[in-house]
Amino acid sequence: MTDSQLIREIKDGNIELYSELMRRYQRKILTFIYHMLKSAKLELLAEDLCSETFYKAYRSLHSFREVDASFSTWLYTIARNTVLSELRKQKTTNLPLDEAGHIPPASPELAPDQLVLRNERMAMVREAINNLPDKQRSALILREYDQMDYQEIANILGQTVSSVKSLLFRARASVKSQLEPYFGEAQMMEEFEGMKTR
Repeated sequence: MTDSQLIREIKDGNIELYSELMRRYQRKILTFIYHMLKSAKLELLAEDLCSETFYKAYRSLHSFREVDASFSTWLYTIARNTVLSELRKQKTTNLPLDEAGHIPPASPELAPDQLVLRNERMAMVREAINNLPDKQRSALILREYDQMDYQEIANILGQTVSSVKSLLFRARASVKSQLEPYFGEAQMMEEFEGMKTR
């Protein structure tokens, strides 16, 4: 069943089907929330906020309208707002990119020294992304790691598509300028997460 079909069934009273929607999105939403909490050192709250996100989504499912956004976009928006609300409570708004879960598996052909160098470079890229302002960082994470299109990101961030493109342009330019002293060649940038211009 598609998300739309599941939602129609749930709205018609088959509430047990909500567990299928949770199964489809729980891992992605938990990872997204964890990324947002990392620099505030509130990662231990990730599971609670993930549960809260799904609870809020369930409570509001009757008001969900597919003409406004896809279910996944709507769910990410709830997750983001839930985290921002929690961070405001904690008196912090520094939302980073998590270091875990975004290093591609190492190639078995890499020598140990190459692996160390590669991991150091990846850590520098993550640090550069962590230094971005909130909306630029969120846009870059959603685009590069969650593979969302511009419209979905615009819906989640409450921006226009052109604003999202501008945020992504500035985010990539900022990360590139932070890394140029270390990497030098633009070609090398293509090896790293979040730097492919799409």
